[in-house]
Amino acid sequence: MSHWRRKLVLWMVMVIQLSLFLSVFSTEIHARKLLKDNHINTNDVRLHISDRQVIIDNGLVEVTIENPSGYLIGIKYKEMENVLERRNHNSNRGYWDIVWDDDAYDKLETKHVEVITQTNDIVELSFTKTWNSKNHGKTLPLNIQKRYIVRRGISGVYMYGIFERQEDFPEAHMYQIRIAFKLKEDKFRFMAISDTIQRVMPQSEDRVKGHSKPLDFKEAVLLTNPSNPKLKGEVDDKYQYSTENKDNKLNGWISDHDAVGFWIMTPSNEFRTGGPHKQDLTSHVGPTALSMFVSTHYTGTEIDTFYKEGEAWKKVFGPVLIYLNSASSKDDDHRKILWNDAKRQLSEEIESWPYNFTRSEDFPHSQQRGQVNGQLLVQDRYMDKQLMQAKSAFVGLAPPGEVDSWQKEGKGYQFWTQTDKIGRFNIKNVRPGVYNLYAWVHGFIGSYKLDLNITIQPGNKIELGTLIYDPPRNGPTLWEIGIPDRTEAEFFIPEPYPQYVNSITNDGADKFRQYGLWDRFSNIYRDSDLVYTVGASNYSKDWFFAHVPRKTGDDRYRPTTWQIKYNLQDVNNRGTYTLQMAIAAASFAEVEVRFNDPNSNRPHFTTRRIGYDNAVPRHGIHGLYRLYSIEVPGYRFRKGNNTIYLTQTRSDNPFEAVMYDYIRLEGPNSLND
Repeated sequence: MSHWRRKLVLWMVMVIQLSLFLSVFSTEIHARKLLKDNHINTNDVRLHISDRQVIIDNGLVEVTIENPSGYLIGIKYKEMENVLERRNHNSNRGYWDIVWDDDAYDKLETKHVEVITQTNDIVELSFTKTWNSKNHGKTLPLNIQKRYIVRRGISGVYMYGIFERQEDFPEAHMYQIRIAFKLKEDKFRFMAISDTIQRVMPQSEDRVKGHSKPLDFKEAVLLTNPSNPKLKGEVDDKYQYSTENKDNKLNGWISDHDAVGFWIMTPSNEFRTGGPHKQDLTSHVGPTALSMFVSTHYTGTEIDTFYKEGEAWKKVFGPVLIYLNSASSKDDDHRKILWNDAKRQLSEEIESWPYNFTRSEDFPHSQQRGQVNGQLLVQDRYMDKQLMQAKSAFVGLAPPGEVDSWQKEGKGYQFWTQTDKIGRFNIKNVRPGVYNLYAWVHGFIGSYKLDLNITIQPGNKIELGTLIYDPPRNGPTLWEIGIPDRTEAEFFIPEPYPQYVNSITNDGADKFRQYGLWDRFSNIYRDSDLVYTVGASNYSKDWFFAHVPRKTGDDRYRPTTWQIKYNLQDVNNRGTYTLQMAIAAASFAEVEVRFNDPNSNRPHFTTRRIGYDNAVPRHGIHGLYRLYSIEVPGYRFRKGNNTIYLTQTRSDNPFEAVMYDYIRLEGPNSLND
């Protein structure tokens, strides 16, 4: 090739590269330009209080709160006079609510408003109500502060609550605490709760008679005549959009016509209950957006929501940020632009946590908090003679209790992190208080608890050094089914019935969210119950995700017995074997375990009736974790072929079931101490 031809080729390559760069650069500038008004504003924050309402305006959003009830009745943004549904009553737009004794429902209507902070940069208000003993039995015994904050340059409003019970308050349950938002139904049709779960949603009218068919429980309907014909034949059920606390940081809605996004951002889980894996609601048909703090979802009443008389209690829920953004409705990628901008803003909120602009002595700033550092290692001599790093283990501080009590803890604060690849952890920004340290490690059964109360004081840094977790283990592994990860995700999840598909599960990891999977057991295992043969079967194909009853007719079910077949080349009749049975979820279930004799009147072991988590109908991938270490004398086994029979005895309805996490048979102890 000649010298000039080489130059021409190089020049053409440079032109193409420059063109590509300018195209990408132009797209980025365009996206930033569309969003810049969400973040750059020099207007002061203004406050106006009248007898009927309070208005806070920072030039980006205008927030209207009813006075003195504290109901959020309006958010003006861009050309939208109100992103909330104006047809709703003032108490049904943006509001706190608590479900308490005997399913009583309180929307926390307040009596007074107080200006906490008012400057050109920030306004913080507190709407308050003090409980009066004259209302004993009529109103929730709780002192209430509902806080609102609007800041310069932020297109949204921060919300948090400070709730208090004094020692002389009567006993009460508080089953659910949340903030709910009802958005303009003719505007917000597109919902997003993760990178993979985003979709056009039905309208509330699509769920009523004539437009839908009720299914096995009230939350689920089959859309038969929806306003959007593309949704015909899909199932709508709010529990299909649940997610774990650790992942529930961002959810919201988009108005495609206006290219406006409404987002709930939760930068910390310290005020949520049940630990990082508790599942809860996000957004659903309404359009409704939720910020959940306390609930019995996926735990049932085993989570502690009972407050005794004589028990003083005070807790801060939040702050969370209600964030609004906009793009150009002419841009085909406006949904992606809005979602990515919301994620960017969430990152800023997380980086800023704990906020330093709140003005409540009950919300400590970063310098008033502490941290705990350490390293977690695992010792299991049957797996490795050396100590093993607890990679990506969940380590957390929660109120003092028993091992795994954190997953049922419903009143205090929790602080969780994950270890690095060598097991080191750093739990930052811990509120002052007394805690226990808990952990669990992927790939190992059981849970760790440090037998030491940890007292956090402002500014202190506690170094715990190296901690050793000895997971439950009595002997060598003879065989195992599953992965110890506290979920049923690795097991066989069937394809849904074609008539009950929800398009939300485009991602394979979300397959468990489909409706009606429980009834697929009776369809797949038509002639007999599940039989799993160790060494021949594959748990990802042959172990059904939930041990459910068998459907025998309309509303009729019977118990099922699963078999595990395996071969033992040798048996120690005098030794003790151990069946480790980890359960990921249970709902009004009982598992009976028999060895080699399915007809024995008495099982070798029974869990008795366990669980209230309802994970099967609510499309949960797990509920509460349980571990049973079942000791079995050697004479129960045979040299050669053996069978374990697992009978789930409850069958009043299809949802009385268990989900197994992991099962392992261990031989007698063969190691010298």
